[in-house]
Amino acid sequence: MAGLRLGPLLRYVDWEAASTATVWVEADRPCTAEVRCADGASGSSRTFAVAGHHYALVVVSGLTPGSTTAYEVLLDDRVVWPPEQYGFPPSTITTPSISGAAKAAPQTVRVAFGSCRWAAPPGGGHLPGRRDPVGPDALDTLAARLAADPDAERPDVLLLLGDQVYADETSKETRRRLAARRDLDEPPGAEVADYDEYTCLYDESWRDPEVRWLLSTVPSCMIFDDHDVIDDWNTSAAWLAGIRATSWWHERIVSGLMSYWVYQHLGNLSPAELAADPLHAAVHATPDGTEAVRQFAAEAAADPTRTRWSYRRIFGRVRLLMVDSRAARVLDEQQRAMLHPQEARWLREEALAAPGSCDHLLIGTSLPWLLPPLVHDAEQWSAALCRGERGGPDGRWARIGESLRQRSDLEHWAAFPESFGQLTELIREVAEGPEAPATVCVLSGDVHHAYIAEPSQSAPSPGGTPTARVLQLTCSPVHNSIPAPLRAGFRFAWSGAGRLLGRLLARHGRTGPPSIRWHRTDGPWFGNQLMTLTLSGRKAALSLVQAKSRRTGTVLELAFDRLLTDDAPPSFSQSTKR
Repeated sequence: MAGLRLGPLLRYVDWEAASTATVWVEADRPCTAEVRCADGASGSSRTFAVAGHHYALVVVSGLTPGSTTAYEVLLDDRVVWPPEQYGFPPSTITTPSISGAAKAAPQTVRVAFGSCRWAAPPGGGHLPGRRDPVGPDALDTLAARLAADPDAERPDVLLLLGDQVYADETSKETRRRLAARRDLDEPPGAEVADYDEYTCLYDESWRDPEVRWLLSTVPSCMIFDDHDVIDDWNTSAAWLAGIRATSWWHERIVSGLMSYWVYQHLGNLSPAELAADPLHAAVHATPDGTEAVRQFAAEAAADPTRTRWSYRRIFGRVRLLMVDSRAARVLDEQQRAMLHPQEARWLREEALAAPGSCDHLLIGTSLPWLLPPLVHDAEQWSAALCRGERGGPDGRWARIGESLRQRSDLEHWAAFPESFGQLTELIREVAEGPEAPATVCVLSGDVHHAYIAEPSQSAPSPGGTPTARVLQLTCSPVHNSIPAPLRAGFRFAWSGAGRLLGRLLARHGRTGPPSIRWHRTDGPWFGNQLMTLTLSGRKAALSLVQAKSRRTGTVLELAFDRLLTDDAPPSFSQSTKR
């Protein structure tokens, strides 16, 4: 008799016909997974096997547009979700309205996002009666609030912008599980080593009762960042050469990409994309899909041009482009790029496609485009040293630059100067012109604090040309920590003194001024937090909530709430150099 091991996760909900959705599940043995909705919609799929685990991504069809319907999950015709005596509201699928008067009115889209979530702190875990050493989990707290108030406004989609699991910083409970199967004194020690150990991380993260319910009822989009594989993944060619020399790296990267495809990437795809995906077809065509998935992951690790992890989602008049800013990198110092040419071309084509078709363009990239000025200049400086601006590529300064880059995590967009310029120019093109969207927002995480940055206005746009409001919206962590010295460092990096120090580094590295000038409009905020964009027609609002422990329990406190399109947007084209 088949049982539900993990899930269900509501992943894709169609915003065009508004009649289909996908639900991901993991079973404990081969079976047929079925989703039945209260309104009569349904779908089923036979599980596929990877490394002794059994999964299904069920396409649910026949949903009613503009409705919310409860659903249940069956394995071999036996109801396994919701469990008996379940303490949460029913899991539901909500579809947008697309017809009649509702189609003429602007659709409201609520996009909640954040990154960096320890399922349990590496130093402890969620032990009964013990306070969480990194503070309450923002995702847990959101789930509890929504479960307690069925009428509360829910996000239409949850964007998880990297570090969904921590392969290199495991909790005490996970370390106990690893120690039961191998010697932790042997590399890679208490880090995960293979696919089966990756499944432990997802168990720990998604079996959390509140998060499990939340992910069963709020659609989600995901993209990886470094800790999904290892800290500073793909920092540089020197980093990659060093880690490839270890005995354990090949299995780690292959297992990491295998598990990412199964647990995260599959659910990012639409039913049409699933039907066209050769690997999805291959795993269903054999009793054991392990070798097919392993070969795919090994090829993706060896050659980033072999696959594309980036993807597009459409929510009415809102266009989301989720960008892979980790696996798609070119690391050769003289050709260094955040995105290899094929990936960069995809992003450009998608961003410029169908002018006038969207009111808001969202670019999801785990790593911020606009950083605190000192950090930006330090990253450009280290990149210049590494490529030989001072003393050549094999000189002392190049070695200093590489050491600083690896020790200080200097590997965001600014550390890939040509890619930073290309992304800036692309955003400029999208943001200007008579058919520009109302906003272009870059959504990011990674840096363990939240802030809003904006290109600076120096003059009205020429000829009154409509210009989108361009914003860098950064929100992390969902559940993690940041040491006090780093908090002080980020504040200093935004200060006037920090800007001055950054200019001195730029002068030494001969990098020149950046192509745009920007400023921090709000923040920084520190703590476990989530941002939510509320988009309706050409209007946009942003809120930030933080998870706080109070005598009455854990609550989400509002730290920021403001309209983004209330005032005239600044002119991106007239931004001056910093």
